Amino acid sequence: MIQLRPLVLAGLMALSALPLRASNDIVEVISPGGITAWLVEEPSIPMLAIELNFRGGAVLDPEGQEGVTTLMMGLLEEGAGDLDASAFLQASESIAARFRFSAGQDSVNVSAQMLTENRAESLALLRLALSAPRFDAVAVERVRQQMLSGLARDVTDPDAIAYDAFSRAAFGDHPYARNSDGTVETVAALDLAALRAAQARALVRDRVVVGVVGDITAAELGPLLDELLGDLPEGGAIDVPQAEIGLSAGVEVIDFPTPQAVALFGQEGLARDDPDYLTAYVANHIFGGRVVTSRLNQALREQRGLTYGVGTALAPYDYGALISGRFSSTSGAMAEAIEVLRAEWARMAEGVTQDELNVAKTYLTGNYALSFDSNGEIARAITGFQIAGLPRDYIETRNDNVMALTLDEVNRVARRLFDPAKLEIIVVGQPTGLESSQ
Repeated sequence: MIQLRPLVLAGLMALSALPLRASNDIVEVISPGGITAWLVEEPSIPMLAIELNFRGGAVLDPEGQEGVTTLMMGLLEEGAGDLDASAFLQASESIAARFRFSAGQDSVNVSAQMLTENRAESLALLRLALSAPRFDAVAVERVRQQMLSGLARDVTDPDAIAYDAFSRAAFGDHPYARNSDGTVETVAALDLAALRAAQARALVRDRVVVGVVGDITAAELGPLLDELLGDLPEGGAIDVPQAEIGLSAGVEVIDFPTPQAVALFGQEGLARDDPDYLTAYVANHIFGGRVVTSRLNQALREQRGLTYGVGTALAPYDYGALISGRFSSTSGAMAEAIEVLRAEWARMAEGVTQDELNVAKTYLTGNYALSFDSNGEIARAITGFQIAGLPRDYIETRNDNVMALTLDEVNRVARRLFDPAKLEIIVVGQPTGLESSQ
């Protein structure tokens, strides 16, 4: 039988795109219990999107329990309170509530969408998942086996092999060097006590960042936050050291039989709160943004046909920042592709042209509004603004800040960001004529 309420929610979500909001539409709400949230009211569509970001993710996994935060988050919708996994799923489907739980290196994330008419029931169900997950043995084993299957596939995945090697090279003995999904050995050994400890460590009130968009007022939201999150422990400060980026110039070739060799490359980047971050973002877009006009795409794909696609990105983790990229190529073409990459990295340090900057500005300002095409996306965005320490008027001022960048500013930051002497490249495959230089 077709369930109509989920279809209704799906239809509303498709219609829930909002125009780019001005800063005075983002309201800061502080609950009676002291929980802060940013709210965008949108009463015209009877639904609500909530984004919860709890600082401190897999980076907090104890040694020997790598993967425990990921496993714990994967179990939050597998039963809570007096509802087992099947009953929890039926309850959420009956009220058209959608929940997504995930774990990253620096945070755990909860996304929720619900209909206004079912808001009380949806929030009660979400509160149960956060404060009283069951961790039933059957559910634990099912999700554990899913993780173990993924880890087993990683052993034969060139991208996973390259990522693990690059993480170790970049972060050494820092927790970032570990796979957030753990290892076969650590995941297999996780028990109920470890899961309960991970829940208490990750889901805490004093490290939560909240973004809410939809059919609710500020007066209604405050008490709702206390009701939703009030049962969670307060938590405490995160004790994680700053990472020392260990990348240095050179190539490491990992011998692995695969028809397409994979290259992962990068060096130290800029922290999100660095004053040059936005300028670096523009410079990176010119160099390796996933657009046809980027320098790397032109040099590697359009002009030489050495790859089907290439891209780079800034990765500002909380305790260490990178700029990194990835492409694949045939074994016979990888050596040439690496030489082109190195040449383009060095050329980028020499600066960009005014034409390149103008094209980047046009694309980045025109494309920005597309990041806000649904209530859920806006909730995620305003949560991200808070995490990054950005002001509430960032949506309003961001494009003006991009357009105000001068060629001299971009070239100064390009020289700072792109250092050929620090570019490290990991290649997984059997590339012809390419050997490790480290």
